[in-house]
Amino acid sequence: MEKIVFDGEDGEKLELFVIDSTKLAGKDYILAADAEVGDGSCYILRDVSDSDSSDAVYEMVEDDNELDYLLSVFAEQMDDIDLEY
Repeated sequence: MEKIVFDGEDGEKLELFVIDSTKLAGKDYILAADAEVGDGSCYILRDVSDSDSSDAVYEMVEDDNELDYLLSVFAEQMDDIDLEY
């Protein structure tokens, strides 16, 4: 499982494991968790990097309506994982 390091606003680093990804309306999203196996917190992140950039830059999705929709998309893609919001 791919691991990424997310730099929080407070300067704290958060190691996340990428569970799944999707592309909607031309935007890339990833579903990531703070635990590789078992229960953990999950996060949905949006790629906000420039198309010319070789590095991806992600920000956490915070809008409740967008989160609900994306959570349903990821839940549909992954039948074997129970996602709760």
